[in-house]
Amino acid sequence: MQLFYTPNITGTTFNLDETESKHAVRVLRLSNGDSIQLIDGKGNFFEAEITDAHPKKCLIEVINTQAEFGKRNHYLHLAVAPTKNIDRFEWFLEKATEIGIDEITPILCEHSERKVIKHERLEKVIISAMKQSLKAYLPKLNPLTPINQFLESEFDGQKFIAHCYEQDKRVLKNEVVPGKSSVLLIGPEGDFSPEEIDAAIQQKFIPVSLGQSRLRTETAAVVACHTVNLLNE
Repeated sequence: MQLFYTPNITGTTFNLDETESKHAVRVLRLSNGDSIQLIDGKGNFFEAEITDAHPKKCLIEVINTQAEFGKRNHYLHLAVAPTKNIDRFEWFLEKATEIGIDEITPILCEHSERKVIKHERLEKVIISAMKQSLKAYLPKLNPLTPINQFLESEFDGQKFIAHCYEQDKRVLKNEVVPGKSSVLLIGPEGDFSPEEIDAAIQQKFIPVSLGQSRLRTETAAVVACHTVNLLNE
């Protein structure tokens, strides 16, 4: 199945943007009368037919619409420190989108080695992964946010912070309550500082372990994403 991302689709007829039109007509060589599927990133899945295979403004007619396509029973928000090697962070974004995630906040921590991200590029990674994994919901990507500012935000649901220090921690898989919203903090390569962990605990974040292995930042984030989704199946 080839999905086309059309965030601004309205009505029963719609012109694909130039990028998607070129992909449909020039790359896939679709023509008038061919069936295509579209998503708007808001949970709607559309079955449509090409009525004018123009390579810059391909016109389609919507035949059927499914609302809340693939909607999950929980909301997952991961706050993750971007890795020094941005490819690793992009890998996390891709895999988390494939597995299932609702919101991602890149966070800036005391030990962060990467202090700048290209939001538009990361957004493209997420969109591509959404289409590839046949999902109709586009995860929300927030701007790079200092951790102290993030901790002051309001969250509805369970709050966790995963770190590697030898402290009293619970195991994430034993703490997640199915059906509830969750927000989980994953630190940079050098982990959170003790002060950041204390600040999170003061904001009612529960310290958790993801297992006995010491994981890279991007691996820990994917493990956390998978764990929460698995427990909600």
